[in-house]
Amino acid sequence: MFAAAALAFVAETLVNVGTTSLTTPFSQNKQNEPALAVDATHPNVLVAGANDNIDLEACKAGDPTTCPFTPGVGNSGVYFSFNSGTSWFQPTYTGWTARGCLGPAVCVPHFGSIGTLPWYYEAGLVTEGDPAVAFGPRRGANGKFSWANGSRLYYANLVSNFSAVRSETAFKGFEAVAVSRLDAPSSGLTATIASNKANWKVPVIVTKQNSALFSDKEQIWADNAGSSPFFGNVYVCNSAFRGSNAVPVMVSVSRDGGNTWASQQVTTATSNSQHGYRTGCTIRTDSHGVVYLAVTRFAFGTPGIGSHDLLKSFDGGKTWTKPVAIFAMNDGCYNLDPVFNECTEDGIAGARSDLAAAPALDIANGAPTGANATNEIVDAWADGRGLNGVTDLSGFNHEKVLLSYSTNGGNTWSSPAVVSTAGDRGFYAAPGISPNGRDLYVVYNAFLTPFRYNTSSPRSLVGVVKHADIGVNGAPGAWSQLERGAVGDPRGSSSNNLVAEFLGDYVYAIATNTYGAGVWNDVRRAADCPAIDSYRLSAQTGGGVPPAPQNCPAPSGKFFGNSDIFGGSYADPTP
Repeated sequence: MFAAAALAFVAETLVNVGTTSLTTPFSQNKQNEPALAVDATHPNVLVAGANDNIDLEACKAGDPTTCPFTPGVGNSGVYFSFNSGTSWFQPTYTGWTARGCLGPAVCVPHFGSIGTLPWYYEAGLVTEGDPAVAFGPRRGANGKFSWANGSRLYYANLVSNFSAVRSETAFKGFEAVAVSRLDAPSSGLTATIASNKANWKVPVIVTKQNSALFSDKEQIWADNAGSSPFFGNVYVCNSAFRGSNAVPVMVSVSRDGGNTWASQQVTTATSNSQHGYRTGCTIRTDSHGVVYLAVTRFAFGTPGIGSHDLLKSFDGGKTWTKPVAIFAMNDGCYNLDPVFNECTEDGIAGARSDLAAAPALDIANGAPTGANATNEIVDAWADGRGLNGVTDLSGFNHEKVLLSYSTNGGNTWSSPAVVSTAGDRGFYAAPGISPNGRDLYVVYNAFLTPFRYNTSSPRSLVGVVKHADIGVNGAPGAWSQLERGAVGDPRGSSSNNLVAEFLGDYVYAIATNTYGAGVWNDVRRAADCPAIDSYRLSAQTGGGVPPAPQNCPAPSGKFFGNSDIFGGSYADPTP
């Protein structure tokens, strides 16, 4: 018997609620790149993750014109909702922290309160964000997975070594993927359980590291359908950056609840005109235990043009099919920022959009039991193509959120269809399909202003959530708008070095049989700063001196750098 979702819903609410939702100072007020997961057996329980700078030093500590990532201080925030996303809770743990470094004295980090994942300082590691979260079943004393044993939360993130001394390192290489785990009994996760640091397991390194490897762009999924022969398996995919021309996609599998992991390369390591360049993965399972791995393949020669490639495993991740292009995509890379060599969509010195067209999969796998699964697969992304095809450059300033679906195990796919509202320039998107395959939710960020060739003209960013019923043939019906958030100016967001905006690479959605929820990047509480706008323009040509962010104006309680995670949850509008 599984618990029903609590029927309490909210159009939108703040997710990063730690320490009374800091609005200042920068960069402690910086959160972005959210992830979201739901416990299939207790669908009122949600967990979110985000890049969260809450524990970093303020820019005005020491040199007031620098905003460093404080050495040793992590930034993988975690948030819980126990009422279907109506409200959120951010626990406080202990670890290496600089949240009290507010200036003007030079920062002295210490062991103290943190709002990010625990046990990394003790393990000689530092959380580096890029959050990915999933719920799966717990394994019993007999070695079998069962929901009757309770649920296990998996939180994957990037990690680095706490110490810069190579002889004291916890692993070789620059950046690894690690997984944290938190268990709940069959009665469900509670705030009391989540708040207790002792309930979290020590993080486990997933990726096999070497001195030349930078692991990045990871995603995680637990096989959560009881009908699957591989029920309880956990899968992590990531890009393995071994150099400018060697970036294979890796998959790591755990069959013992995340205690141990086996990793293998599933795409070619060589990036060239023949193979292209693959990154931006997403991974899911159907009710039969088939694993679906979608990746972005960028063709060489034309920035942003490529395809979504699909790989499958029919034996629990032991072997994989070769990548097959399921359809073409256009990443909308019409501007390559000269400072970071990254694509921007809203304007020069804008937020990077390199993976806006990366696949985001979800599957109607009937979790938690697998019953009533249609196994329909949906894929949503932001696309910069024009009306006449992928390479049609008329898509510039008309980027859209697209969706395609498959009802036959990914063998064939529908023609991509537009989800976004006219005038919304899709930035990042994610779908959530209900376990019974009847309802589809899509969350996306979008710019409302055209590409800016200066840093002085206002820009607009919004978060949107939509819903569609799915027909008997698998096709989504008409889209209805469930929420359109408050508009903010993304110029008020920032990378820690101040030279450009920063909003991260993801948004996330989930769906149950009774409701859907989404999380998105939000800048409604961020203030544009003219001095930093001028600096960013100068930085485009290698000049300029960074100003002190604390001297930026703060109109109506808004503050520079204050990017947030907002979320909403919505009852099925057509039950």
